[in-house]
Amino acid sequence: METISKLLFWVANSLLIPDIILLLGLFVRSLLLVGGFYNQFMTKRKNDKKLNDKIKELTVGTIDALKMHLPKKDDSLFVKYLRDLLTTSPSEAYSDFTVSSFENEAEKDLSLSKLLAKMGPVLGLIGTLIAMSPALVGLSTGDIAGMAYNMQVVFATTVVGLVISAVGLVTLQFKQRWYAKEVNNLDYVARVLNEKQKQQ
Repeated sequence: METISKLLFWVANSLLIPDIILLLGLFVRSLLLVGGFYNQFMTKRKNDKKLNDKIKELTVGTIDALKMHLPKKDDSLFVKYLRDLLTTSPSEAYSDFTVSSFENEAEKDLSLSKLLAKMGPVLGLIGTLIAMSPALVGLSTGDIAGMAYNMQVVFATTVVGLVISAVGLVTLQFKQRWYAKEVNNLDYVARVLNEKQKQQ
Protein backbone atom coordinates (compact mmCIF):
# COMPACT_ATOMS: atom_id res chain seq x y z
CA MET A 1 0.00 0.00 0.00
CA GLU A 2 2.83 2.39 0.83
CA THR A 3 4.43 1.71 -2.58
CA ILE A 4 1.17 2.50 -4.37
CA SER A 5 0.74 5.69 -2.35
CA LYS A 6 4.28 6.83 -3.19
CA LEU A 7 3.70 6.05 -6.87
CA LEU A 8 0.46 8.04 -6.82
CA PHE A 9 2.22 10.93 -5.06
CA TRP A 10 5.03 10.88 -7.65
CA VAL A 11 2.54 10.87 -10.56
CA ALA A 12 0.61 13.80 -9.04
CA ASN A 13 3.80 15.83 -8.43
CA SER A 14 5.03 15.15 -11.98
CA LEU A 15 1.87 16.81 -13.32
CA LEU A 16 2.63 20.17 -11.68
CA ILE A 17 5.06 21.47 -14.33
CA PRO A 18 2.84 20.49 -17.33
CA ASP A 19 -0.11 22.06 -15.51
CA ILE A 20 1.75 25.35 -14.97
CA ILE A 21 2.92 25.37 -18.62
CA LEU A 22 -0.67 24.82 -19.82
CA LEU A 23 -1.92 27.57 -17.49
CA LEU A 24 0.64 30.03 -18.83
CA GLY A 25 -0.21 29.06 -22.41
CA LEU A 26 -3.93 29.57 -21.81
CA PHE A 27 -3.23 32.87 -20.02
CA VAL A 28 -1.32 34.19 -23.05
CA ARG A 29 -4.14 32.94 -25.30
CA SER A 30 -6.71 34.71 -23.13
CA LEU A 31 -4.77 37.99 -23.46
CA LEU A 32 -4.79 37.59 -27.25
CA LEU A 33 -8.52 36.86 -27.08
CA VAL A 34 -9.11 40.09 -25.17
CA GLY A 35 -7.31 42.04 -27.91
CA GLY A 36 -9.28 40.32 -30.66
CA PHE A 37 -12.52 40.77 -28.74
CA TYR A 38 -11.93 44.52 -28.38
CA ASN A 39 -11.22 44.83 -32.11
CA GLN A 40 -14.36 42.81 -32.91
CA PHE A 41 -16.41 44.99 -30.56
CA MET A 42 -15.25 48.23 -32.20
CA THR A 43 -15.89 46.85 -35.71
CA LYS A 44 -19.33 45.60 -34.71
CA ARG A 45 -20.31 48.90 -33.15
CA LYS A 46 -19.33 50.75 -36.33
CA ASN A 47 -21.22 48.28 -38.54
CA ASP A 48 -24.32 48.34 -36.36
CA LYS A 49 -24.63 52.08 -36.82
CA LYS A 50 -24.55 51.62 -40.59
CA LEU A 51 -26.58 48.45 -41.04
CA ASN A 52 -29.07 47.91 -38.21
CA ASP A 53 -31.66 50.46 -39.34
CA LYS A 54 -31.26 49.43 -42.99
CA ILE A 55 -31.91 45.78 -42.11
CA LYS A 56 -34.92 46.64 -39.90
CA GLU A 57 -36.49 48.67 -42.71
CA LEU A 58 -35.48 46.22 -45.44
CA THR A 59 -38.01 45.55 -48.18
CA VAL A 60 -37.74 44.13 -51.68
CA GLY A 61 -37.29 47.67 -52.99
CA THR A 62 -34.51 48.69 -50.58
CA ILE A 63 -32.16 45.74 -51.11
CA ASP A 64 -29.89 47.80 -53.38
CA ALA A 65 -29.64 50.53 -50.71
CA LEU A 66 -28.47 47.94 -48.19
CA LYS A 67 -25.85 46.72 -50.67
CA MET A 68 -24.50 50.25 -51.02
CA HIS A 69 -24.15 50.62 -47.24
CA LEU A 70 -22.05 47.47 -46.85
CA PRO A 71 -18.52 48.32 -45.60
CA LYS A 72 -16.08 47.93 -48.49
CA LYS A 73 -12.95 46.83 -46.61
CA ASP A 74 -14.55 45.08 -43.64
CA ASP A 75 -14.32 41.29 -43.79
CA SER A 76 -15.88 40.43 -40.43
CA LEU A 77 -17.91 37.23 -40.27
CA PHE A 78 -21.36 38.85 -40.40
CA VAL A 79 -20.49 41.31 -43.18
CA LYS A 80 -18.88 38.53 -45.23
CA TYR A 81 -22.00 36.36 -45.12
CA LEU A 82 -24.34 39.33 -45.60
CA ARG A 83 -22.36 40.36 -48.67
CA ASP A 84 -22.57 36.81 -49.98
CA LEU A 85 -26.37 36.81 -49.63
CA LEU A 86 -26.81 40.22 -51.25
CA THR A 87 -24.52 39.61 -54.24
CA THR A 88 -25.62 36.11 -55.24
CA SER A 89 -29.44 36.53 -55.35
CA PRO A 90 -29.70 33.17 -53.61
CA SER A 91 -32.34 30.48 -53.83
CA GLU A 92 -34.15 29.46 -50.65
CA ALA A 93 -31.93 26.38 -50.29
CA TYR A 94 -28.74 28.45 -50.68
CA SER A 95 -30.03 31.02 -48.17
CA ASP A 96 -30.60 28.28 -45.60
CA PHE A 97 -27.15 26.87 -46.35
CA THR A 98 -25.54 30.31 -45.91
CA VAL A 99 -27.25 30.96 -42.56
CA SER A 100 -26.29 27.46 -41.33
CA SER A 101 -22.68 28.03 -42.44
CA PHE A 102 -22.63 31.31 -40.51
CA GLU A 103 -23.89 29.52 -37.39
CA ASN A 104 -21.13 26.90 -37.77
CA GLU A 105 -18.45 29.59 -38.13
CA ALA A 106 -19.86 31.45 -35.12
CA GLU A 107 -19.79 28.25 -33.04
CA LYS A 108 -16.19 27.71 -34.09
CA ASP A 109 -15.32 31.24 -32.91
CA LEU A 110 -17.05 30.60 -29.57
CA SER A 111 -15.12 27.38 -28.96
CA LEU A 112 -12.02 29.19 -27.61
CA SER A 113 -14.07 31.15 -25.07
CA LYS A 114 -15.79 27.94 -23.97
CA LEU A 115 -12.44 26.18 -23.63
CA LEU A 116 -10.98 28.97 -21.49
CA ALA A 117 -14.08 29.19 -19.30
CA LYS A 118 -13.97 25.45 -18.55
CA MET A 119 -10.25 24.67 -18.48
CA GLY A 120 -9.06 27.70 -16.48
CA PRO A 121 -10.61 26.60 -13.16
CA VAL A 122 -9.77 22.93 -13.80
CA LEU A 123 -6.06 23.59 -14.36
CA GLY A 124 -5.99 26.14 -11.53
CA LEU A 125 -7.50 23.61 -9.12
CA ILE A 126 -5.09 20.88 -10.25
CA GLY A 127 -2.12 23.19 -9.60
CA THR A 128 -3.57 24.20 -6.24
CA LEU A 129 -4.05 20.65 -5.01
CA ILE A 130 -0.69 19.40 -6.26
CA ALA A 131 1.26 22.27 -4.64
CA MET A 132 -0.75 22.02 -1.42
CA SER A 133 0.69 18.58 -0.62
CA PRO A 134 4.37 19.66 -0.34
CA ALA A 135 3.23 22.78 1.53
CA LEU A 136 1.59 20.61 4.18
CA VAL A 137 4.69 18.41 4.35
CA GLY A 138 6.82 21.53 4.85
CA LEU A 139 4.49 22.66 7.63
CA SER A 140 4.76 19.31 9.42
CA THR A 141 8.57 19.24 9.19
CA GLY A 142 9.05 22.89 10.14
CA ASP A 143 10.35 23.92 6.69
CA ILE A 144 8.65 27.32 6.62
CA ALA A 145 10.56 28.55 3.56
CA GLY A 146 9.52 25.49 1.52
CA MET A 147 5.95 25.83 2.71
CA ALA A 148 5.85 29.53 1.78
CA TYR A 149 7.15 28.78 -1.72
CA ASN A 150 4.56 26.06 -2.29
CA MET A 151 1.78 28.31 -1.00
CA GLN A 152 2.85 30.91 -3.56
CA VAL A 153 2.37 28.28 -6.26
CA VAL A 154 -1.01 27.37 -4.75
CA PHE A 155 -2.32 30.93 -4.90
CA ALA A 156 -0.72 31.74 -8.27
CA THR A 157 -2.28 28.76 -10.07
CA THR A 158 -5.69 29.53 -8.54
CA VAL A 159 -5.60 33.20 -9.53
CA VAL A 160 -4.35 32.58 -13.07
CA GLY A 161 -6.96 29.85 -13.59
CA LEU A 162 -9.76 32.16 -12.44
CA VAL A 163 -8.56 35.03 -14.64
CA ILE A 164 -8.51 32.70 -17.66
CA SER A 165 -12.02 31.53 -16.81
CA ALA A 166 -13.29 35.10 -16.37
CA VAL A 167 -11.99 36.12 -19.81
CA GLY A 168 -13.64 33.05 -21.35
CA LEU A 169 -16.99 33.66 -19.64
CA VAL A 170 -17.20 37.38 -20.43
CA THR A 171 -16.27 36.99 -24.10
CA LEU A 172 -18.59 33.98 -24.43
CA GLN A 173 -21.60 35.90 -23.05
CA PHE A 174 -21.07 38.88 -25.34
CA LYS A 175 -20.34 36.84 -28.46
CA GLN A 176 -23.34 34.57 -27.97
CA ARG A 177 -25.63 37.62 -27.90
CA TRP A 178 -23.93 39.14 -30.93
CA TYR A 179 -24.15 36.00 -33.02
CA ALA A 180 -27.77 35.31 -32.04
CA LYS A 181 -28.73 38.78 -33.29
CA GLU A 182 -26.65 38.41 -36.46
CA VAL A 183 -28.20 35.03 -37.28
CA ASN A 184 -31.62 36.66 -36.92
CA ASN A 185 -30.57 39.52 -39.24
CA LEU A 186 -29.17 37.14 -41.87
CA ASP A 187 -32.32 35.04 -41.75
CA TYR A 188 -34.49 38.13 -42.26
CA VAL A 189 -32.39 39.35 -45.19
CA ALA A 190 -32.55 35.86 -46.72
CA ARG A 191 -36.37 35.86 -46.45
CA VAL A 192 -36.64 39.26 -48.14
CA LEU A 193 -34.30 38.09 -50.94
CA ASN A 194 -36.37 34.93 -51.44
CA GLU A 195 -39.48 37.08 -51.64
CA LYS A 196 -37.82 39.15 -54.36
CA GLN A 197 -36.89 35.98 -56.25
CA LYS A 198 -40.53 34.85 -56.22
CA GLN A 199 -41.72 38.19 -57.60
CA GLN A 200 -39.38 38.00 -60.58
